[in-house]
Amino acid sequence: MPFTERAGQRLFYDELDITPPWLAAPQTIIFHHGIGTTSGVWAEWLPVLASTHRLVRLDMRGFGQSPTLMDGADWSFELLAQDLLAVADAVGAKRFHLVGESIGGTLGLHVALHHGDRLHSLTVSNGAHKGTAVKNVNPWREMMDRDGQEAWSRQLMAWRFFPGALSEEKYQWFHRTQSTSSREATLDLATLLVQADLSEDVSRIAMPTLLLSPDSSPFIPVAIMADLYAQLRDVELQVFAHSRHGLPYSHATRCATVLKRFLAERFASDRT
Repeated sequence: MPFTERAGQRLFYDELDITPPWLAAPQTIIFHHGIGTTSGVWAEWLPVLASTHRLVRLDMRGFGQSPTLMDGADWSFELLAQDLLAVADAVGAKRFHLVGESIGGTLGLHVALHHGDRLHSLTVSNGAHKGTAVKNVNPWREMMDRDGQEAWSRQLMAWRFFPGALSEEKYQWFHRTQSTSSREATLDLATLLVQADLSEDVSRIAMPTLLLSPDSSPFIPVAIMADLYAQLRDVELQVFAHSRHGLPYSHATRCATVLKRFLAERFASDRT
């Protein structure tokens, strides 16, 4: 299994490159998941994109195969950005397309602002530029203390997915992953997220940006992503009907298809 280390933190990632041999230099897409899940959340995106791009998924520190023990005061978006760039360096991606969901999308905005020379494009799925506008996160600690992490996860499953949106197997994988994720990392990153405010800076992002928004997220209303859309220069917004905060998992194939079309249009001259 591939790992890279940065300042004592072991970071898991996997790389898929099955692009045809006549595609001389396929560009790389790196996927960054949100709180409570792992790189497995992107599984159904891969078949859609694998013929045109090299695909890299990482487990964010604190989740999956990248466990960590940290004091909450040490968490920052720059810490997560350096983890991401360490993975990019490990796979030799000097520049790449970044796809981030939820806090991974907020991180993507941070990377675009502070390390924009590393990105070809940015895709933000169900993510916010203003943490103070994110709803239903502050009660997480109380919910876990009162009812336990399994019950907390059950509530989040209802907030993430409409009834019937997932097969039983997909539901159980996500719930099991979420309910057994690190409580400390989950709560510390939730705090980091709701304190974030990039609203005064995002207008400086000039790279092609794709925004994927559920129409019914209990955490990030469409209005928040519409506000982000209004501030960006080269941007497309796609709103998905009958979807909640788990959009990139419940609507994986549709989201990946939108991304594939977006990249083909914006980077047509780069295709070999």
